[in-house]
Parts: sequence; C-alpha cells; structure tokens
Amino acid sequence: MAQNESEGRPGETLRASSVSRAFEGVQALRGVSLTLARGEVVGLIGPNGAGKSTLVNVLSGFDRPDTGTVELAGRDVTRWSAGRRGRNGLARTFQHSHAFRGLSVRENVEVSALGSGASPREAERRADGLLDRLGLARYAGAPAAALASGDERRLGVARALATEPSFVLLDEPAAGLPEAEVPDFAALVRTIASDHDAGVLLIDHNIALIMETCDRIEVLDQGTVLAQGTPAEIRANVDVAAAYLGETPVPEEG
Repeated sequence: MAQNESEGRPGETLRASSVSRAFEGVQALRGVSLTLARGEVVGLIGPNGAGKSTLVNVLSGFDRPDTGTVELAGRDVTRWSAGRRGRNGLARTFQHSHAFRGLSVRENVEVSALGSGASPREAERRADGLLDRLGLARYAGAPAAALASGDERRLGVARALATEPSFVLLDEPAAGLPEAEVPDFAALVRTIASDHDAGVLLIDHNIALIMETCDRIEVLDQGTVLAQGTPAEIRANVDVAAAYLGETPVPEEG
C-alpha cells in the first residue's frame, strides 16, 4: 500500500509527528515525523547513534517524547504504556531477546497469544502456524534459552505475530541469520504486510534486505530525517551515500 493511499485514513496508520527526545543534553531525535500504513513495509536505516532505537521506543511506548505526538489508528497514544499499545494492535521485537528463557519455544509464542486475548486453543493454533512458518517447529519443545542467536530473533518475530497486530516494529530481526536465509526472511516480512494487512517498520543494518523488502525507506542521521523515498531513490541519494552507505551511491544490483 502506497503512503498516499492512506493519507485520508488515519485509522489505518501509525504516526509520529514532530517527535523530539533528549537524554542528558544529547538530542537523540529532532522533530522526526514518520507514517506507517497498514499493508506496507517501511525501512528505517541510519548509522549507529542516528536515533533509530529511540524512535522505535517512542513509537512502541517504551519511552516518551519530550515534544511531539504518536498516533495509533487515529488515536493520540503519546502517553499510553507499551502494554496498552500492544493490546491495541502494536507489536515489536527487540535487538536482545525478551523471551521467557525457562519456557519452551512453543510456550513463549502461546503466552504472547494468550496475552492478546486468544483462547488456549487459539493460542496453540497460532503457535503451531508461526513456528512452522518461521522454521522453528523442530525446536518447539526446547527451552528458549537453548536457541542460537538467529533462531532467537525468529522467536521474537513469532511472539510479535502471535498477537495478530496491525503494526509490527522489527528491530534488527535479521541479525545473526545466515546470509543464505535472508531471502526467505525477506519473503516472510512481505507476507506479514500482504497476507495480514499489517504495517511493518523494518530496522536493520542489512541493506540488501532493506532494499529488497521495503516499499519506502526513511533515513535518520544525528536525530533528524536525512532522506525518505523508494529504495531506488534512496539508492541514488548522494547524501545518504555519504552519511551511511559509503562515499558513493549504492550501485544497482544485477
């Protein structure tokens, strides 16, 4: 879904408007605005310290902006807790595992589904489907603590999807994944948007994954939006190339 298709339907968007956030005098975000529509995949990239994690925390309710607002499905949720946002259709993953390490992989997914109001039978159904789709079915009975790093990231995605969210923030989900598995993961992200009509904000340092997967890309640098556009526009943007992707624009593939 293109952004202009959703502009008149605020109930179909997650929106940050002129968000600023400072920590001990360091300005992490400076008037950042971002809109994510249901059914689209938006990439968020930028160098370390650009403000990506702060923006994700503000969007998801784990932090609050000093100024600016966050709207979820047309409602101002700036002061809502992360849990309340989660119960209203917003899910996220984390760079570091937040799994219940003493529970099995299957139980972790079922707990997330139960927390969103699913019945035990429905939670079991969701867990079965998600573990199969994410290649985790063979680890279903194993403790989450036993998973390798890449599989931990996949479990995080499964737990987020178990809530059947309208919007999903994926924070470095491909970290630790073998390069050969990245194309399949990209296809999964597209499926989240197309089959579940969920908006996906994808934050990752794997530029090939971002370019292949996203409808639009937002580039942060030093707490401000440096550029936004389609993958082709970002690939050709000299400012982005200099600030993040190297000294020259990204060459076309193939």
